[in-house]
Amino acid sequence: MRKLFVLMVTMMTFIGTKAQMILSDTHAMLRLEQGKKYLLLPVQEKEEVAAIAVVDARNEMVMRLNVKLAVDKVDYYVPLELKNACLLDIFFRGDRRTTGAIKDFACWKEMKYSDTFDKTNREHFRPAYHHTPEYGWMNDPNGMFYKDGVWHLYYQWNPYGSQWENMTWGHSTSRDLIHWQAEPTAIEADWLGAIFSGSAVVDKENTAGFGKGAVIAMYTSAGTSQTQSIAYSTDGGRTFTKYAGNPVITFNAPDFRDPKVFWHEQTKRWMVVLAAGQEVQFYSSTNLKDWKYESSFGREYGNHDGVWECPDMLCFGEKWVLLLNINPGGPFGGSATQYFVGQFDGHKFTCEDEPKETKWMDYGKDHYATVTFHNAPEGRIVALPWMSNWQYATVVPTKQFRSANGLPRDLGLATANGETILTSTPSKEVTALRGQKVKTPTETCEIVVDVKGTMELTLSNAKGEQVVMSYDAKKQTFAMDRTKSGNVSFSEAFPCTTEAPTYGQMKKLHIFIDRSSVEAFDGEGRMAMTNIVFPSEPYNTLKVKGGKATVYEMKY
Repeated sequence: MRKLFVLMVTMMTFIGTKAQMILSDTHAMLRLEQGKKYLLLPVQEKEEVAAIAVVDARNEMVMRLNVKLAVDKVDYYVPLELKNACLLDIFFRGDRRTTGAIKDFACWKEMKYSDTFDKTNREHFRPAYHHTPEYGWMNDPNGMFYKDGVWHLYYQWNPYGSQWENMTWGHSTSRDLIHWQAEPTAIEADWLGAIFSGSAVVDKENTAGFGKGAVIAMYTSAGTSQTQSIAYSTDGGRTFTKYAGNPVITFNAPDFRDPKVFWHEQTKRWMVVLAAGQEVQFYSSTNLKDWKYESSFGREYGNHDGVWECPDMLCFGEKWVLLLNINPGGPFGGSATQYFVGQFDGHKFTCEDEPKETKWMDYGKDHYATVTFHNAPEGRIVALPWMSNWQYATVVPTKQFRSANGLPRDLGLATANGETILTSTPSKEVTALRGQKVKTPTETCEIVVDVKGTMELTLSNAKGEQVVMSYDAKKQTFAMDRTKSGNVSFSEAFPCTTEAPTYGQMKKLHIFIDRSSVEAFDGEGRMAMTNIVFPSEPYNTLKVKGGKATVYEMKY
């Protein structure tokens, strides 16, 4: 024990009082010791963000970030890698009449230098077989592609807190879509702005001139205006170099973002679809640098109760599907993913649905920013959602990290009631986790239900917390009630019942449980429902009426 204590003291040193310079009621500077790896910044989530300029020895700013520095107490720490930093120039935005004197803020005595940052999981609700960031805030999946046996997932990430801010592209890799390895930050903010959502493609034929097989990322630079930029990687997507000619696409609209690049085989061109307020815009290019406007779609179609975001274009042979995320405007409030079926000729998307019809990809409360992997093997179309909702994403009961991705799902088409619908089935990498049969549910399990007409299924624990799922065979609807699922107190928008059409008789139901989520899929993929939950202890009791349930352990 004594040896361990001595080691920690040598690894971690506290800020000296002489380093701190109070300049006004809202302005301070902190001179940094040289040769230190990290400065651990203390965060207090209820405070206003402090704007921090990181300055090097030449008095040049090398980074700008916003951190909720602790005033009264520390909720957690985040690491600032110092590299060549010499000075922090800090501006506090809070009201000094309520927070007190700046010299007495807790952050000054709680900041400390360290050679390490402890990423050991401290969260009871962290999923076991869903992707999460090691720490910090995560929202939209970005730039997903498959290459050389590796799935690459980038994501909107705040490395300096567990609420939205400081958007960069975090990066994780996997060989099975289940076990993810955290990689170094991929793309960081610059003078053009924060790094918002986007996509990545493998340039197999060197159309952009950065090398055969280079990975080209296109993302939104969110500065004073939102513009589109590209960066390229010649090491398989691990590090990126920003293109000197950025931005490559501009438009005079405040909401102009989330480029999804795809190849159009018939015209032999790259295409990009962008969200532009209440429509999407299509652009074409032969080299991923120079883009030509082609057309717009959506003003008269679908749901317009919120901002359109994160579009994607999926080719299913003769038919195309446009995915379009919207917030707010979801069927049960907040965020959701709608889609449109039609044809795309490389210039214009023509929708076969009625203009006022809205088709939802997932009828849960926690399925958003859904996009697909480029270059997936075997001709598969694999999608991955952000598993949360903007109504409460920043206040869910975790702090070391916030948000997970939903399960990867393979997409297809089916016909129901004379219409084409998008189907979602758990990817084969998920079903491969199925282990032995067990008698009762656990915090990580799969439940397969053979449905016999109208059905009701209740998951519960000894605390009286429960999730109730029901299928109405006559109405052909499926519902999930999480109003008593556990901790629902953090947001009035959280306790709810979600309901979905099943587009025909449901014969089999697959339910995936993972500590803080319940995802339900119709056996034929015609219904998907994703909801997060926060039970005080795992659901370990299962009751079923109108069906036979089998519980399987998960081999993660």
